[in-house]
Amino acid sequence: MNNKDEQHREEREESPSHAEQTVSDDDEIDYSVKPEFYDSELDDKDELWVQKKRGGRTSDAILNCPACFTTLCLDCQRHEKNVTQYRAMFVVNCKIKSEQVAQLGNKRKRGKKGRGSGEAEAFSDMGETFKHVCCSVCSTDVGVIDEEEVYHFFNVIPSES
Repeated sequence: MNNKDEQHREEREESPSHAEQTVSDDDEIDYSVKPEFYDSELDDKDELWVQKKRGGRTSDAILNCPACFTTLCLDCQRHEKNVTQYRAMFVVNCKIKSEQVAQLGNKRKRGKKGRGSGEAEAFSDMGETFKHVCCSVCSTDVGVIDEEEVYHFFNVIPSES
């Protein structure tokens, strides 16, 4: 061999693409062994579990936490007017914040301006008491629970049920 051929051969051997034989990931996978974390029937099993939990009832949506996507409710009703709000009685992965209480009263209008107060509207004393509800996984506020133990969700991601 002459000097030029020898130099070209040395350059090819130093190059990683020629020095090592590249192997595809597909060549390294052994398809004769069943994958450890794959179950082709998992969706069907999950659907049966949800149907069992619902007890034959239908739902307007399945509600999930907007931060961590944890399932919060499998059986709920969509609000008649506010289509982004839902109510439910049976929930999962929810935590009631008993230390945070919100009161919502009935609004009544005063005159043009209350005497000396500067407010156009005031809340009456006869209002409902709500406790804040959060995701038990990531503590994101997702709604409230009323005195009759009905959950009202307004910060959730709905999916088809």
